[in-house]
Amino acid sequence: MDFIRIDGSFGEGGGQILRTSLTLSIVTGKPFEMVNIRAKRENPGLRPQHLWAVRSAAIISSADVKGDEIGSQRLRFIPGEVKSGEYEFNIGTAGSTSLLLQTIFIPLALKGNRFSTVIVRGGTHVPWSPSFECLEGWLDFLKRMGFKGSLSLKRAGFYPKGGGEIRAFVEPVREVQPIRVEERGELVEIYGISAVAGLPMEIAKRGKERVFQLLEQYGVPLNVEVKEVPSSGQGAFIFLKGVFKNTAAYYDVLGEKGKRMEKVAEEACYKLIGFINSGATVDEKMGDQLIVPLSLAGGSSCFRVPYVTNHMKTMWRW
Repeated sequence: MDFIRIDGSFGEGGGQILRTSLTLSIVTGKPFEMVNIRAKRENPGLRPQHLWAVRSAAIISSADVKGDEIGSQRLRFIPGEVKSGEYEFNIGTAGSTSLLLQTIFIPLALKGNRFSTVIVRGGTHVPWSPSFECLEGWLDFLKRMGFKGSLSLKRAGFYPKGGGEIRAFVEPVREVQPIRVEERGELVEIYGISAVAGLPMEIAKRGKERVFQLLEQYGVPLNVEVKEVPSSGQGAFIFLKGVFKNTAAYYDVLGEKGKRMEKVAEEACYKLIGFINSGATVDEKMGDQLIVPLSLAGGSSCFRVPYVTNHMKTMWRW
């Protein structure tokens, strides 16, 4: 069989190359062989969240897989027919639920023949991956491309306990539309969440107060929810969404033990302020998450980011 051979150590050498390969393999029907998986990470090879990305991709596409085990640095993946339906995946750790969903959402939408429901359990608010709220932002952009679906958070999962749960509803589509976000337009609203799980609500209130101190200067409606999210563990986060006439930017910062909520709020605010001052039309993390779906669009797309992330460099050069 003619495998597309991929060096997983290319660029930033992390899990994104693997997830992208899985998505594109299923959509195009082309098998691939990857070596040096996550070679540039401290613990190279497949970790639980990467293994479950492989297994979930294999399950929805009836794929033949070799090398799908913890620590493996070599994988062969032969996709089959995508089957729409009801799926449940339990990562079993605080591994990212959002990254797993991003891997299989597009194939289910483009190759499925009916509605699909996907439940993923694991980490929903963990470092180095989009939080549930940022995942909703990703879906908002996908809807501009013609995708259809919805997301809901049943329970938040923080590091190290995990135990969160996201439910996704995916509708079939047949083509992807390009998007051009050349001008963002004026800032019309800032929406935020200051949230805690298993911690006093006073902490979330302090986060909201600091957000208002830093962002009231923009003179637009500023709505920050203070909420306690259901979770089997403890955690906290600040999420901010800057809504412009033609686009939106999404930033979040997770709380840490010993880190005051005011500091968490400041970091989130400074990220959003940096975006506002940059003149960009899509935030830097969203930019690299849009490359894969836009690569499948029938036409050219355009947007500007505040700066190019290592993930984005890897995807472009690859």
